[in-house]
Amino acid sequence: MSVRNRKTLVTAVALTAGLTLAAVTPALAGTAASHTTRATAAVSTQGDPRNVTQHVADFYGAYIDAVWANEDPSAGASAKALRAFYLTAAAQKKVAAFEKKNHADGILFAQNVPVKWKVAYTGSGAGHATSRVTLTWSDGPDAQVTRIDVQSDLKTLKITDLKPAS
Repeated sequence: MSVRNRKTLVTAVALTAGLTLAAVTPALAGTAASHTTRATAAVSTQGDPRNVTQHVADFYGAYIDAVWANEDPSAGASAKALRAFYLTAAAQKKVAAFEKKNHADGILFAQNVPVKWKVAYTGSGAGHATSRVTLTWSDGPDAQVTRIDVQSDLKTLKITDLKPAS
């Protein structure tokens, strides 16, 4: 076989393999995921580890990601580690008591996982800051929304209290 024929054959095999992989990959990707993912326009984010509201937002973002990924074997351990890192011991005990009494997640105050969240600063005083966490439970114009007031220590940035907003 000539060099030219070998190059043509190798090129044809590589092209066929590439096209096959391109066709099969999306189908295989869909078999393992239980939650719908969305492609969105490029989003730019930034953060500041010294900002108390950003700290709460970081916690809720990571925590929701962990509990959303309930089929991932490491998700439960991740959620537990996040609680230990971001909450004071007293806040962790309060969350555990809520969960025992209500059979629901004491961070989200619910039995399911929201599809969206946002955090806003609402005030500070006496060494603490309060952030309002807004959780959205579905998509569309009639999506249910709940709010949680989160109190944080300004010095340590640890979450000291969580309660459904009134």
